Amino acid sequence: MTKQELLLHRLDAIGQTLEKKGEVLMLLGLGSVGIETERLDEYSDLDFFVIAKPGHAQRFIDQLDWLEDTYPLAYAFKNSDFGCKILFQDGIYGEYAVFEESDMETAGYSEGRIVWKAPSFNNLDIVKPKIKLPELKTKTMDFAINEALTNLYVGLGRYARGEKLSGTRFVEGYAVDNIIAIMHMLQPEVDYYPDCFGNDRRFEKRFPLTEDMLGNMIQGYKKVPQSAIYILNYLEKIYPINERMSAEIRALAAQLETQQQKQQ
Repeated sequence: MTKQELLLHRLDAIGQTLEKKGEVLMLLGLGSVGIETERLDEYSDLDFFVIAKPGHAQRFIDQLDWLEDTYPLAYAFKNSDFGCKILFQDGIYGEYAVFEESDMETAGYSEGRIVWKAPSFNNLDIVKPKIKLPELKTKTMDFAINEALTNLYVGLGRYARGEKLSGTRFVEGYAVDNIIAIMHMLQPEVDYYPDCFGNDRRFEKRFPLTEDMLGNMIQGYKKVPQSAIYILNYLEKIYPINERMSAEIRALAAQLETQQQKQQ
């Protein structure tokens, strides 16, 4: 049995166990075990929601017998009030939450797939979220690019002060996040399962021309000044950049590079 088959089989088995336990209305598969099974691979895991009958959700949150009866657990970590992250003895990893039907009115999730449901439960609209999901793509170049520009300036300042971790996050994290938020305006996007909760998910497949560029933008903790200059050069190619801000960023980066050379 392949890893992909094992994942789907395990989710089906969880549904069968829940049916035996009773007090559950639905098991909803999400992500690659939801409506996107075509992208399942050997690195995929289980993401799912359990919809319990009114007054019974806490029982399935607090007691993991329904999982142990499906397959023995090696690890379980309650990471929220509603669910856990788990690892089965055979290496299958999963993350799940347990809700009641009324909770789904305000829950944020991508469209799911019904793995199992009680015959009497007919609220099939529950597979789609009721609330508006976050918008991760920026609609205006000006906002994203100027945010990225200020990320570079603040980040290099912190790096120079000795706050290297914070500086790294500003330059190689926040600035890059702002750039990928507008990449759909700069390059054609391949329609490959965009994630409404993380714009970086499957980014290399959605924008196949960006891998080398990203490598130069994210050179690592010890090469933040070099990453910043590459990012600034890229920004100047795609948009009119304030000359004074550009000069200040270049001066900071040059100062840091000089310091690095002296330390070598």
